[in-house]
Amino acid sequence: MSGSVTRFARREWGPLFGTVWRGLAVRRWRAVPMTLAAVCLTALFQFVQNQDWGYQPVQNIGSVRAEDPLWLALLRTPLSLFVPALDLPVWGALAQVLLVFGIAEICVGRWRTLGVAYLATLCGTLYARVGIALGPGTPFGLPATDAQVVDTGPSAAVVGLAVYVCWRYRAWWTGGAVVVAMVVEVIIKPNLAGKEHLAAIAGVLVLIGVQAWRERGRGKGGGPGQDGGVEPLPGTRSWKPPITS
Repeated sequence: MSGSVTRFARREWGPLFGTVWRGLAVRRWRAVPMTLAAVCLTALFQFVQNQDWGYQPVQNIGSVRAEDPLWLALLRTPLSLFVPALDLPVWGALAQVLLVFGIAEICVGRWRTLGVAYLATLCGTLYARVGIALGPGTPFGLPATDAQVVDTGPSAAVVGLAVYVCWRYRAWWTGGAVVVAMVVEVIIKPNLAGKEHLAAIAGVLVLIGVQAWRERGRGKGGGPGQDGGVEPLPGTRSWKPPITS
C-alpha cells in the first residue's frame, strides 16, 4: 500500500516538486521576485484600505463592481487582484499569493504567471455581468444585488494558476481536485465568489485547449527555461512544450 502511495506521489508531484526545489535551491528568493512584490503590494493595499484616509483611494483604483461602467472595471481589474477582500482574513490572501504565485513563477515564468492570473481574474469579473444579466432563475445566473458587491482579491487568479500549473506538469489528479473543490463550493454556497472561481477555471481551460492545439500542430521542440521559468531536474518530464511566444 505504501509503495503504491509513494509511486503515485512521485508521478503526480515529482516533476513539480523537483522544479520548485531546484529553483529555490539555486536562486533562493531571487527565483520569485514577482511573487514577493505581489505579496508586498497586497499587504500594502490591506494596510491602506483599513485607514480612514486610505479606504476611498484604494476603492478608486482597485475596487470592481458589476454595476460599474465596463471600461472602468477593466481599468481597475489588474490592481483588484491585489486588493484583499475586507470581509476575509488578509493572511489567507497573502498565503495564497505566496504559495501559488511562487510555484507558478518558478515553473512557468513570471510573465506567463501574470498573464494567466489576469485572464482568470478578468473571466470572473466579466462573468459577474453575464450572471446578473441571466438572473437568479438560471443555473449560472446571479441576483441583481450582486451588482453592488465589491469584487476584489486573488482567489480567482490562484484557482486559475493552480489548474494551469497542474496541466503543465501533468498533475491530473491535483488539477481535478481543484476543479471538484470549486464545484462543491458553489453547490454548498452558490454565491458570486464561488461562481467566479468556476468562470476563472473555464477561462483557463480554454487557454489550455488553445495552447494544446497549437503545440500539437508544432510538434516537439523548444525547451524549458524560457519565459523566466526554471528547467526541471534531469530525468523529469519537461514542464514546457514548444512555445516560441
